[in-house]
Amino acid sequence: MERGSFRLVDRAARERAEEALAPAATRSTATRGRAVAEAEDALRTAFERDRDRILHAKAFRRLKHKTQVFLNPDGDHFVTRLTHTLQVTQVARSLARALGLNEPLAEAIALGHDLGHSPFGHIGEDALEPYVPGGWHHAAQGVRIVEVLEHLNLTWEVRDGIRAHSWKITPPPTSHEAECVRYADRIGYLSHDALDAVRAGVLQVRDLPARARAVFGDPGSRMVGAMIDAVVEGSLVDGGAVVMAPGPLEAMHELRAFMFQRVYASETAAGQKQLAIDVTRRLVDHHLSHPELIPATYRDTAADPVTQVVDYVSGMTDRFALSTHDRLFDADATARMRPLLR
Repeated sequence: MERGSFRLVDRAARERAEEALAPAATRSTATRGRAVAEAEDALRTAFERDRDRILHAKAFRRLKHKTQVFLNPDGDHFVTRLTHTLQVTQVARSLARALGLNEPLAEAIALGHDLGHSPFGHIGEDALEPYVPGGWHHAAQGVRIVEVLEHLNLTWEVRDGIRAHSWKITPPPTSHEAECVRYADRIGYLSHDALDAVRAGVLQVRDLPARARAVFGDPGSRMVGAMIDAVVEGSLVDGGAVVMAPGPLEAMHELRAFMFQRVYASETAAGQKQLAIDVTRRLVDHHLSHPELIPATYRDTAADPVTQVVDYVSGMTDRFALSTHDRLFDADATARMRPLLR
């Protein structure tokens, strides 16, 4: 339908446009559906609708005050869990579009992939592990948030992508769009975490592995672009999965090993690990003794008490966890956690 200078592009038109995608793409018309059936939206496809629901979720807004690597940084330019998520989304969309995949599906998964992260990044994850049989993982918590705590009623494909966005999760995701997010996540954190490490004085650019710099360039847009190109190239050659070309993949593995040794385990990034663990566990233990402190708006009353408390504490931002600890316990203890990053 055309009116003057405009043309209505409704859901039916957008679904027809998906017919031109690559054979490996996931069509929104072929979704496995939602847990609770809903009438279709007049304008948006199912995956576009999921993307919008995630953007408006409370858990998404909290990402702005959650750690990526450096705890509760004072500097304005350090990456947070929110800016990481936005960068991953950009890379995932670039990969999906270049490979003829369903871009809104990749976008929705990328926007939701870290919704379940605890305060203090992966340190918080380590702190919560003893309370959950089999260990606590942010990917599973992300699925719990969208399914139970915020009742977003997302499609199966988006929930599956959130569930398995981490490479350590098995079985892997079923869609190629989710495979794009897996690579986008790694591309994003390797590049921006290296820049943050330089900004924090943990390393200098020249310290990065020579092979990685030769293949990808220095951290920043050049590295991100080179990694995207390597995934597109590898996927087109492989033809069956989203993969990085073999040579660049080896360079990426070398860079990742270097980052774990020099940055993620550095004194600056991990020197406060035990304090962060102590704060998190004291918050859990206190709320187990005082469950009435958990807000009714963030409580699954059907769950056991430990799950209710872990839901609440894992949903805290870094600053809220620290301020709550200040109020309940010792302000001097949490003051020692604030990094000397200016």
